[in-house]
Amino acid sequence: MCAMIEVEDLTKWYGHTLALDRASFTVQEGQIVGFLGPNGAGKSTTLRILTGYLPASSGQARVNGHDVFLESLDVRRSIGYMPENVPLYPEMRVQEYLRFRAGLKDVPASKRAATADRVIERCWLTDVRRRLIGQLSKGFRQRVGLAEALIADPKVLILDEPTIGLDPAQIQATRELIRSLGRKHTVLLSSHILPEVEKTCDHLVIIAQGTIAAVGTIEELREGLADRQRIVLEVHPGTGGDGPAEVTRALGQVDGVGDVRHEDAGDGWLRVLATPARGADPREALHGMVTQRRWRLREMSRETPTLEELYVRITAGEAGAGPRTAA
Repeated sequence: MCAMIEVEDLTKWYGHTLALDRASFTVQEGQIVGFLGPNGAGKSTTLRILTGYLPASSGQARVNGHDVFLESLDVRRSIGYMPENVPLYPEMRVQEYLRFRAGLKDVPASKRAATADRVIERCWLTDVRRRLIGQLSKGFRQRVGLAEALIADPKVLILDEPTIGLDPAQIQATRELIRSLGRKHTVLLSSHILPEVEKTCDHLVIIAQGTIAAVGTIEELREGLADRQRIVLEVHPGTGGDGPAEVTRALGQVDGVGDVRHEDAGDGWLRVLATPARGADPREALHGMVTQRRWRLREMSRETPTLEELYVRITAGEAGAGPRTAA
């Protein structure tokens, strides 16, 4: 597997304002990578540099082996780019527009009609193919933008908020399309809809205040928040005289368990929250302790941080960045 996007020490100044501060990350061939960050974090600046719309102040960026600054035309031939606000010609019809864009992207004249038909079908535009773009809804215009990004069958797709303006059924269909595109294309996807990112992407790159805050799979990033993982038990100590303090003490002595606390769950039941030691999974040992003490157990589950919790804590600087690669 080779690197399709390489960013090294990328820096961008707007006058006296530092928008991008030595950002570095790598996206490997065939990956679907979510690019996340708060407003003003440097996401759009990074995407514009990668797509050739904006020069960097310093640093290097390569797409499909081509230098973004020295081989701009080769980079643009390798990329299908869908910005958040798709620039379209409202006076053109969908089919006409896509054939026009195919010509601009060097698709041979003999193949432009068939190529346009292919992306029209893939992006669910068949019913509106002869309609004026200016008469389409926001959701349909988003689909036209995605079809345009696919028209030249690029090796790299850069999608900025691809599901914005879509209804739930269209979002699900777009998610499935993007997942299928990952079998043939490398995808860098920017979005604020965190559940969609979690369901769509293999890896994450999180940027905050112009610097790369974290890179890796969701599970790898969760390892950096081990203190937020916990095992939840609902335990009833019965009539043997064991009170909440004894339950907490006994479960806290189980191998692989760190902090333990409890809450009253009503009717004599306790909701016990046990934080496992880093890398440990003490659920079986906890069950053994409950059985040994002849307590009743009606629930045991493992809670891990959601993507939203990961995102908030990482952008707040509470977790390590990890390696600067999406490999």
